[in-house]
Amino acid sequence: MSTTDSAPGLERPLRADAARNRELILQTARKCFAERGISVTLNDIAHEAGVGVGTVYRRFADKDSLIEALLATKFEALNDAAARAAEEIDPREALRVYLMGVFEFRARDRALADAIVRAGTSRPSIVQERDRLEAQVTEIIHRAEQAGVVRVGFDYRDLPLLTTMLGAVADATRDTDPDAWRRYAQVLIDGVMPPAAPERLSGTPLGREALERAMRPTT
Repeated sequence: MSTTDSAPGLERPLRADAARNRELILQTARKCFAERGISVTLNDIAHEAGVGVGTVYRRFADKDSLIEALLATKFEALNDAAARAAEEIDPREALRVYLMGVFEFRARDRALADAIVRAGTSRPSIVQERDRLEAQVTEIIHRAEQAGVVRVGFDYRDLPLLTTMLGAVADATRDTDPDAWRRYAQVLIDGVMPPAAPERLSGTPLGREALERAMRPTT
């Protein structure tokens, strides 16, 4: 067999290795950013993935290009959540399902807020996904307005700060009570859509020691 004949067979494994490395790096970056936020470095990601930092830089020129690669998956997840919420027949339940879905997403993912901010300067396909999300959620809110079940004036643009508020709780209580955020998500949702008959809050307040740990500034 000639060298020319054997070349294609030799190239295929290399391409497969490159694809596997890229996917490993993306999965590791997703996990690291979600757990520790946007301050994670490419060196951190390489160490966590068990690959050389040169391998990371061959796939992604810098951290911004890696983050942009992850943005598409984040917006896909948010758009899927909006689509599922829109299937709810009851307008109040549709908005509640979406809000709870986004809050849960942020409770798991410290990098979500940064991803939303970066979307405006990303490639056109990501901007398009962001705009599609805004249109879907605006329609869910409009249905709730028409049904008279949401506070007058509530807007899609309120969601980033509500999510940031909930995220602060989730980050502070992650080590003391990983589900504490659910109690405060309920408070926020009831603030947006006051219930006719207030329900009992989920969970319980943190004990004094756990609260002090959660409120202690991080270094």
